[in-house]
Amino acid sequence: MKKIIALALMTTAMSGAAMADGHAITEFRIGLLGGENAQDRLNNNECLRDYTEEALGVETKLFAPADYNGVIQGLLGGTIDMAWLGASSYAAVYLEDPEVVSPVLVKANLDGSFTYHSIGFARVDSGITSLEDVKGKMFGFGDPNSTSGYLIPSVEIPQLTGATMESGDYFGEVKFTGGHEQTIVAVNNGDINAGVTWADGQGNWEDGYNSGALRRAVDAGLVDMNDLVEIWKSKPIPEGPVVLRNALPDDVKATMIQLVEELITKDPECAYGVAAGDTAGFVPIDHSYYESIIAVRQAQSN
Repeated sequence: MKKIIALALMTTAMSGAAMADGHAITEFRIGLLGGENAQDRLNNNECLRDYTEEALGVETKLFAPADYNGVIQGLLGGTIDMAWLGASSYAAVYLEDPEVVSPVLVKANLDGSFTYHSIGFARVDSGITSLEDVKGKMFGFGDPNSTSGYLIPSVEIPQLTGATMESGDYFGEVKFTGGHEQTIVAVNNGDINAGVTWADGQGNWEDGYNSGALRRAVDAGLVDMNDLVEIWKSKPIPEGPVVLRNALPDDVKATMIQLVEELITKDPECAYGVAAGDTAGFVPIDHSYYESIIAVRQAQSN
């Protein structure tokens, strides 16, 4: 439920926030990273759009491109002002142009940590219980710009198997599904034998953990977790940042940081939708937290 009244005092204090140093913005654009179908992404973030429009006093639009690269290019091209990125997507933006955006906030888990995991999974009735059981079979990744859906598995899995991610080397076929939801559905439907997605790794498996793509899929009624089994879990991965375009007026940036920080207390239901599940809220973060992921991405691209 939208709680515009609850934000009234904050909005009043932020009046004129869309203007700084004489430079006004006429609209604000929020990019929604891929991973689930576009309509669900739009629905889960509509409350954030409403709050942003009220706080800034300008039209606010949500953009849900088909893939991760759509948001990356939108930030680089100045057509998107804010986005919650995965760490690898942030690395892609930074390596292309280190001056275009800054990390400002990160989603906190219920225990206060800022990490999550890449989760390998298969159907229970497939008989697959480990990566060894997927040898020679079809394995699914989500998106080349996904941290948990490709970057980290492409580093950690070869360390375990001694083989590359090329089709026919260890897995019979490596397939990019297009996103986390697509991977989950493909495994659940038996279209691929196993795949990877993301989750905080906290809470119960049958709930899809506390947050992440599995939790989204459970909430949407796409899967019954009792039909799936975890076959691999990565080391902890730095949770991706909420980034703001550096060219925005300072008052606009301050307004949006405060709005997202306070979302968990102002509207927990909205925060749940924006954060893909249970969260302790969004807390301040900076570039230094992502230096290790940037180094990994850079090394993988060489």
